[in-house]
Amino acid sequence: MMGKTSVVTAPMSPMRAMLAAASLLGVVIAVCGCPTQERAADARFQALYSAEWKWREEQFADDEDSQKPISSHLPKVDAAAQEARLKYWEDLLSKLDSIPRAQLSPQEQINYDVYRPQIQVLIANQRFRDFEMPANSDTTFWTDLGYTARRPFRKLQDYTNWLAQLHDVPRYLHEQMDEMRAGLKRGFTPPRVTMEGRDASITAVTDATAEASLFYTPFKDMPGISAADQATLRADAVTTIRDVVQPVYVELLKFMRTEYVPGCRTTLAAKDLPDGANYYRAKIREFTTLDMDPADIHSLGEAEVAQLHGQMLAVMKETGFNGDFPAFLQFLRSDPRFYAKSADELLMRGSWIAKKFDAKASQFFGYLPRARFAIQPVPADLAPFYTAGRGGPGVYLLNTYNLPSRPLYNLTALTLHESAPGHAFQMPIALEHKSQPEFRQHTYISAFGEGWALYCERLGVEMSMYETPYDRFGMLGYQIWRAARLVVDTGVHSQGWSRERAIAYLHDYTALPDHEIETEVDRYIAWPGQALSYYLGERAILQAREKAQSALGTKFNVRAFHDMVLELGSVPMPVLAARVDRFIGEGGKGPYPDME
Repeated sequence: MMGKTSVVTAPMSPMRAMLAAASLLGVVIAVCGCPTQERAADARFQALYSAEWKWREEQFADDEDSQKPISSHLPKVDAAAQEARLKYWEDLLSKLDSIPRAQLSPQEQINYDVYRPQIQVLIANQRFRDFEMPANSDTTFWTDLGYTARRPFRKLQDYTNWLAQLHDVPRYLHEQMDEMRAGLKRGFTPPRVTMEGRDASITAVTDATAEASLFYTPFKDMPGISAADQATLRADAVTTIRDVVQPVYVELLKFMRTEYVPGCRTTLAAKDLPDGANYYRAKIREFTTLDMDPADIHSLGEAEVAQLHGQMLAVMKETGFNGDFPAFLQFLRSDPRFYAKSADELLMRGSWIAKKFDAKASQFFGYLPRARFAIQPVPADLAPFYTAGRGGPGVYLLNTYNLPSRPLYNLTALTLHESAPGHAFQMPIALEHKSQPEFRQHTYISAFGEGWALYCERLGVEMSMYETPYDRFGMLGYQIWRAARLVVDTGVHSQGWSRERAIAYLHDYTALPDHEIETEVDRYIAWPGQALSYYLGERAILQAREKAQSALGTKFNVRAFHDMVLELGSVPMPVLAARVDRFIGEGGKGPYPDME
């Protein structure tokens, strides 16, 4: 998911905000021939979101998709800072609602429909005090710090800022632990079962030498930095990691083992949290951008699983296998032909699939991103509890840990999802659209991003990417896995399912290896609602495409359709639906007619 940034800054004073709006209004009047009322509304709105985005970027630390400059500090996350954030966003929403949407220009109306739900989600997260649970089985604040260390450093200031940020780690970790203690007091924690054994990423820091530490990574290769500066920076890094960072990680390890994990709740469901039913419904809105009842999502998931199961049975017969479905799954999980014999083999096969897509890209997309991506193994400190792969701007991570749990028949679908034309394609295109506001370039909406990536797996059939029935079975297995998430997530969080029941459901209906099933179930338990975004997002994109094809007939151009979807950036599903209606009304004309 795309990241945010550091330290709380005070909200703009009313006078400064008025001056900023007036200045921006002057620019708009000079270049725009719109009606006066429209110009004024646009200027007010632009002043609000421009100031808020700059402020918002300072409120969050880097995550795996961050594109910000290397910061010299970490954000404030204490109780006072969290209360200030809530007040800022509540005041902003009040100002936003004072701007009549109908008076905005057409482009700013789209921006409004993307932006206002973002602010509502940020407010909801503050009101539910999500910050008191900054760690789960998949993502933690202390592993997020490592993402900065893995980013490319390009200038001397990046290294000096990183050293300054490392000096800020003790303050940041202490504030996070204080918030976690507040969560413990009111029963707002992840389930204990999902956190047990998750401290390996902490011991990876405490048990390593300074030079072997993840935090030392930027200092191993320092292109463009003088030899004298390299020597000084490396010496400072060793001292800082040894004397500043590692001691506070020792504190964190003790806190997790003796205080936090033993105190975590023994229940699983989001509905068992404080105000749990409303909390889960808010998470559904956040991750899917839809206001759906959990029971309706559960029923939809069951129907989709049944339909996809029938397709999987048909493909199973194509392989010539004579047994029943459980026997076929056992065959797939155990036959060595379906598994790489080395980490390098898995990485090379993933790379080959990505290059095969490159040969087909221009047939399905007019606009191709300038950015490229690397294919790398998931870092060792994350791999045991990490997903099979993860993609984003500049990188496609493949998990080479426990190779018998990484079947090759899933690799084509995984690669299309995580690399191109999935995450490592969609996110860079959003970043390249500099004419759009930054809150659209840099914000990742799960329903759109994950829905698009899952759509890309299915698109692989049209692109002839699946060479064998086993590969197509793997694609269907990934589709049913995401449909099954609708059942499992709602089953656990609103119907009282046990962890064992969730594991058994995925074991019976998907071809996922048992290790991956367990890590995935723990992820769903600890991250309510996020798992719903994939299939519901893909479903919205497929419905949009079906509507456009039906309306346009022979005028439908798949390249124009894909360009139109990706040009949006990352938007709520209702915004996508409205854009498709406009696409149809314009006769299927995409945003780049010369590329069609």
